[in-house]
Amino acid sequence: MSPDQGRKGTPGKGGSGGPAVAARRALLVFGAIFVVLFVIVAIAEGLGDPSVPSGDIALVEDAPDDLGEINQEQFDHALDLAAVQGGEEKAPKPGDPKYEELKESALGTIFEAVWLQGLAAEMGVEVSQKEVNDELKKIKKESFKTEAEFQKFLKESNFSLGDIYERIKLQTLSQTILAQLKEEAPKPSRRELENYYEAAKDTQFTTKPTREFRVVTNKDRQKVDAAFKALSKDNSAKNWEKVAAKYSTDPNTNKKGGLQPAIPEGTIEEPLNAEVFGAQKGVLEGPVKNRFGYTIFEVVNSTPESVQDFKTVEKQIESTLAGEMEQEFITDFSSNFTVEWTARTFCASGFVVERCANYKSSGHPATAPEGCYEADPKTPAEACPAPVFQAIPAVPGSVTPLERNGKPLLQRPRQAGEEEAAAAPEGLPEGAIPPTGAPEEAPSE
Repeated sequence: MSPDQGRKGTPGKGGSGGPAVAARRALLVFGAIFVVLFVIVAIAEGLGDPSVPSGDIALVEDAPDDLGEINQEQFDHALDLAAVQGGEEKAPKPGDPKYEELKESALGTIFEAVWLQGLAAEMGVEVSQKEVNDELKKIKKESFKTEAEFQKFLKESNFSLGDIYERIKLQTLSQTILAQLKEEAPKPSRRELENYYEAAKDTQFTTKPTREFRVVTNKDRQKVDAAFKALSKDNSAKNWEKVAAKYSTDPNTNKKGGLQPAIPEGTIEEPLNAEVFGAQKGVLEGPVKNRFGYTIFEVVNSTPESVQDFKTVEKQIESTLAGEMEQEFITDFSSNFTVEWTARTFCASGFVVERCANYKSSGHPATAPEGCYEADPKTPAEACPAPVFQAIPAVPGSVTPLERNGKPLLQRPRQAGEEEAAAAPEGLPEGAIPPTGAPEEAPSE
């Protein structure tokens, strides 16, 4: 840890106004050690349990220099900082409910600092004092008007200058490691890009054909026939306006000459969809029977299907796949990092938290009520989740170039007939529109 980290400053009495806003912003900067890099996961109980040196509260094995021996003074200072950042006037004493919460936060801050510096040493990542000094100058310029204002912040926040240097160093190490991991992450191959394109071509890179057409819809067949007769003599836009207004019960088009805007294939209810997309431009067609009655139509304009070729979208696909592979790589690295360094961390009695290898878990799910584990439980069995954390496998056949991890397979018993009940209901696909945008029950004249 830094030379000054164990020094305990005098708690401040708070500030106000503009400087206080800047100080709060700086507190957020200096209080956060990491960028979003390391994901903390649940760790199994460690196998070994080396004794923590007398006078220390924790030991991190194989940490560089003497960082692994964490003493009481370091913990007390970290607890003071955690209290200030948590809005407390002073650190609570053991026995206070708030103490346990802040204890875990303080130990977490210490462990993360040691672990990160240990990882950096193993990866050969270093940060010079000049880099730290330059970053501090930048932060001062952005958050403080004067040096006196910065010094006031140190006093009120309980940070020492050594704390500030350390946090800047840790943040820089974290950013450098993250950048290095991104460079090391695997890149998609040409075959993977092509496979993705073929799998996504129909859904992502194909624009469906569209049709712009005019319609008259009515439940009364005779009125539709009368409209067809009138339009057969004159199918001009002006006559469509008169006929649609007189005969069509579709409120979305009967005041617009029956005109439907360009609609993609497959979004009109059958059988009208097939009829519209099979018709020639400028030819009056119908009537077609549907749930709204009868419909006659005329295609005004058509746009054919278009498909983007592989070369056009290659960079887009590469960016998508590279991002997914990079995230998976960093997530796996982070999980392994946490497991490895937790296994190296041992805590003295009174300081054992989940990030210690000698932490003994109850094995109870965090969501389970305490009553589930009483000698004579009164809590209903259905309210008590099983104390087994299952891996979630993928549905067989669901792993594709588009779904790298597949779709999760639901792991639970099913009642008889539940599969049938859970099946997708028949009818229009989500997002489909009725033939003419008419309401379910169009009134007849």
